Amino acid sequence: MIKSGKSFSSILDEDYSSINLRNENDDLENNLPMELSVYQNEHVDHFVLPPSINNVGFLQQKQELEKSFAKGTTTLGFVFNKGIVIAVDSRASMGNYISSQNVKKVIEINPYLLGTMAGGAADCQFWERYLGMECRLYELRNKRRISVAAASKLLSNMVYQYKDYGLSMGTMIAGWDHTGPNLFMVDNDGTRLKGTRFSVGSGSLFAYGVLDQGYRPDLTEEEACELGRRAIYHATHRDAYSGGIINVYLIREDGWTKISSTDMNELHYNVYAKDKQPPISLD
Repeated sequence: MIKSGKSFSSILDEDYSSINLRNENDDLENNLPMELSVYQNEHVDHFVLPPSINNVGFLQQKQELEKSFAKGTTTLGFVFNKGIVIAVDSRASMGNYISSQNVKKVIEINPYLLGTMAGGAADCQFWERYLGMECRLYELRNKRRISVAAASKLLSNMVYQYKDYGLSMGTMIAGWDHTGPNLFMVDNDGTRLKGTRFSVGSGSLFAYGVLDQGYRPDLTEEEACELGRRAIYHATHRDAYSGGIINVYLIREDGWTKISSTDMNELHYNVYAKDKQPPISLD
């Protein structure tokens, strides 16, 4: 048992990295702090807890990794009168290293629910696929489809349990249920926000500029998909961490549909660059 006056959390917060465990001439038991000695096994001499007890060291490593974990992407989603548009890029990067141009950043949770990825690819993929399993179990237990609000709350509760453990997630959960179209944003701290327009990632500021300028609730389906595509294009053009293929999805009452998958270079040279004014000659 723990000695009176010492809580277990205070033991975890202490830094045990200065303990010398390699000096064979010293009595190891005398070098142990009192807090550690209470964990000794009566039948095993010189038994100590593993290095993972050094909670301070773990937090320092986590902070250093977060500083060097440079990542980037651009994802967006918005609700209009006829449904929801989800648009994403496909570039995976780590700092200035581009590891892939073909990442699928839209997770198809079920025929009526979509999730987007921004942050750490492994974190987003794992937890959103796990969410898909939970949504299917909900359907089997309750004989009805899960709502978008409930699905986003499930994800928020799951990642909240790992708050400050180093997860990196900025996801959107979008879908159509009995209440109509719904869009939620969930991050790695468990924060959950409902809204009509979201953009997440390093290129989100560029995407927001285009989205705010062209958004109207009464957009047609073609106009809405073009707005999402154009917003992601401008983000990939200005943000070095975004690029690759621009994927656009449309969610209607009868489920989601993948509208297009277009290389941003083709859009630049064949569509959007032609609309730009030629540079002014100073001669």
